[in-house]
Amino acid sequence: MNRLSPALSRGIAHVTGSALGPYQTAVIRIGFSLTWLLFLLREFPHRHELYGPDGPWDFGLAEQLVATNDAFTVLLWSDSRIWFEAVYALAVLWSLLLLLGWRTRTLSVLFMVGVLALQNRSVFMGDGGDNVLHLMSIYLVFTRCGLVWSLDARRARRAAGARARGERPRDRVGPALWCVLGLLLLLATLAGRMDGDPFIPALLWTVWLAQALWWLAGRRARTAQPRILLDVVANTVHNGALLVIMAEACLIYATAGWYKVQGSRWQDGTAVHYPLHLEYFSPWPFLAELLTASGTLVMLVTYATVAVQVAFPFTLFNRRVKNALLSFMILEHAVIAVVLGLPFFSLAMIAADAVFLPTSFLRRLGDLAARARGKPRPRGDGAPVPAPRSADSPAGAIPAPVEAAPAAGGAPGPRT
Repeated sequence: MNRLSPALSRGIAHVTGSALGPYQTAVIRIGFSLTWLLFLLREFPHRHELYGPDGPWDFGLAEQLVATNDAFTVLLWSDSRIWFEAVYALAVLWSLLLLLGWRTRTLSVLFMVGVLALQNRSVFMGDGGDNVLHLMSIYLVFTRCGLVWSLDARRARRAAGARARGERPRDRVGPALWCVLGLLLLLATLAGRMDGDPFIPALLWTVWLAQALWWLAGRRARTAQPRILLDVVANTVHNGALLVIMAEACLIYATAGWYKVQGSRWQDGTAVHYPLHLEYFSPWPFLAELLTASGTLVMLVTYATVAVQVAFPFTLFNRRVKNALLSFMILEHAVIAVVLGLPFFSLAMIAADAVFLPTSFLRRLGDLAARARGKPRPRGDGAPVPAPRSADSPAGAIPAPVEAAPAAGGAPGPRT
């Protein structure tokens, strides 16, 4: 019992004291926003048939379905073509801004709204990757996904440097954005547009109110205690969401693997052969012929796919084995993207797999990207507790690890 108590205390301090996996959550943010952005841009000429007024799943059918499952979609607020075009354009814009890491807390919420608006409007559009994107867009709201590799991180470093010089940086964009979105949310609620499943409306209001608490803690609190408490809550929620994302990825592979085990074609080693010869999934027939020319190769790939998917959740505690299986799955999804013509499904799965990538690998990847831009990367980019942020971005970026003095007006500086 004496040994358990210190270990439990260290565990609680580790979970509440910092946002774990900042590089992994940044890659997830970039991966899923990029996947959705590319999908929207590619389908832009066909947007009316997929999600708009010209689709086989028309407005009336969508209303009937939503009336039964209480799904959230702002596209059903109006059947106007102008409203559809505005929502589609905003979904593209929100994906781009989240990709860049601009106001990540607010943009993660708007990104979720854009994903749900289109996917819940026409539920039969997608190739499997849309289900993963649907879930991950909700999980991203709970993460601090802008701690690194984002415009928020750059803004926080500049603000920390300004505070260290005795200046008092002001953010007018965050409060203005908060006020505008709060007004729109209030009008939608009063108009009865938030009826149905209360989860999404409750989530939107909770995040909006949390922004006010962050602003009050950063600007009005006389001590650092309120800010410390909010940091603890944000870190705990982030780490819990990260655990859920990892569990979701494991569940996807485990269920897929165990269902494959029960199939006769997977048991006799021929399952991979058949989708490669379906006309719908053969954008490059010569590649399919090349891969299926050898029966032995087909059998090995079939059995390896099942073995890796079933075994992967059990290898998470062995770094070398986990990394080897992770590399195999990422390579397999890349092959699926090219050979079967499913790029967005593969991108979504690779983005989900990224949560398991080693931090050392991601840091080296960031160093290479910085060198490619001709910009040296500062060393020692740890993850200290972020400085007080604006009302817009409680999950925004972390400042550079500098010695910070309390800001003027009683606003606490970053915790060290």
